[in-house]
Amino acid sequence: MIKNINFLFTAIFFSTTFFIISSCSNDDTIEAVTEDEVAMDDSEDEATDDEVTIDDADFEATDWTTETHSNDVDPDFDEVFEDNTVKRIDIVITEDRWQSMLDDMTSLYGTFGATGQGGGPGGGPGGGGGASFSDEDPIFVPAEVHYDDKEWYRVGVRFKGNSSLQSSWQAGILKLSFKLDFDEFEDDYPQIKNQRFYGFKKLSLKNNFNDKSMLREKVAADVFKNAGLAVSHTAFYTVYVDFGEGPQYFGVYTMVEEVDDTVLEDQFGDDDGNLYKPDGDAASFATGTYDEDEFVKKNNEDEADFTDVEALFDILNDGLRTTDAAAWRTNLESVFDTDVFLNYLAVNTVIQNWDTYGRMTHNYFLYNNSDNSKLTWIPWDNNEALQEGNQGGSPELDFSDVTAAQWPLISYLYEDPEYKAIYDDYVQDVVDGPFNVSTIQSLYSSYSSLVEPYATVEEPGYTFLNSSSDFQAAISELNSHVSQRASAVNSYLNN
Repeated sequence: MIKNINFLFTAIFFSTTFFIISSCSNDDTIEAVTEDEVAMDDSEDEATDDEVTIDDADFEATDWTTETHSNDVDPDFDEVFEDNTVKRIDIVITEDRWQSMLDDMTSLYGTFGATGQGGGPGGGPGGGGGASFSDEDPIFVPAEVHYDDKEWYRVGVRFKGNSSLQSSWQAGILKLSFKLDFDEFEDDYPQIKNQRFYGFKKLSLKNNFNDKSMLREKVAADVFKNAGLAVSHTAFYTVYVDFGEGPQYFGVYTMVEEVDDTVLEDQFGDDDGNLYKPDGDAASFATGTYDEDEFVKKNNEDEADFTDVEALFDILNDGLRTTDAAAWRTNLESVFDTDVFLNYLAVNTVIQNWDTYGRMTHNYFLYNNSDNSKLTWIPWDNNEALQEGNQGGSPELDFSDVTAAQWPLISYLYEDPEYKAIYDDYVQDVVDGPFNVSTIQSLYSSYSSLVEPYATVEEPGYTFLNSSSDFQAAISELNSHVSQRASAVNSYLNN
């Protein structure tokens, strides 16, 4: 029996479906789970997938149907990514496997709760010093996933994230993001070969870190999508985890479609081209930083072919830019979809999204679109959008605070009069259309009404809220923000 949320949900103009999974940031005063409550031990030995004991292979997948579990159907976006509902997912993990996940996190990020309530990023093992995060992903363990009275078997489940994962862990918050891979353990469990969740192999459950409204990831994706850009589908879910003591409410999450799973086939028509997830200095495209290791391939890994991204790097930084701008644009457009990038840049800058290119060397994908053989920009990880942000804040609309030598993709294109004119047109389009004040405030109203009953009952140790009033305060900030951005755009375009 799945534990119900303890509140009455008054009727609103949206439906609610429950989704269950099972398995055999820097707020001022965050309620934390104690070390005793997560039953951490003193061992910091690094755990690996190989250390996960497989002793439960004798089972029958009785809930398996072609439509729900097989890879013989197209992804069901309407089922998994329904907009106007909050679905529920439960994850069931055996006590021993849960403990192995916690032990692994200790080896990667130090003692749980090391920085205490409201702590920011801490250090490595033991919680001491520094703000670096691990280069290794947390381990997968087999778990059961339950949704709509159906079970998915021995699903690979792990914690996910970088600074958000570290900050949450070291602050003592167990509302951590999860990655689900539905056939990760098919070699150990032949019964689940090619298991899918309504056509999806992989999904992310994002914990809405540093977002007391819990809307930013979804609304930002909606704006990108409505601007005509390729972006992951998103939806609201409540997550429960049973790690041996019954279902524990982990709070409101945003389900996010994985780019290297279904986004390419769905939005580009195929997934044959190279897909990169840049991360590191080379992701800035600055002169002298090119490094193939930092253009991480998410497909075609066996082919040591980086000629497409290397060509973009060379052409962008070619001196022809200042001596023959027309020739430079022609060369650039032969390898890079500049129109998509300028559209993306306008949306990203208008809505304000600091945790990506222009401030940070991560949180985007590049896909070599087979239709035109051009590298195409795909946004990713938008929970920090819709606010001025950290690290100096989101760039100004005229990029006067962006250094050309550090961020040439922005500065070089903006400095070119033809590209600047295209960017300016897109900026106007954004505030007239997908980020129009009345449109977005109406969306905030509907989404906040939908999410509030689930957000305000998040439990201590599993929430980034200090009190239920934080949620409404965050919604008010979002409403003020979109009005402020409309004024900023008007000032920019009329000066």
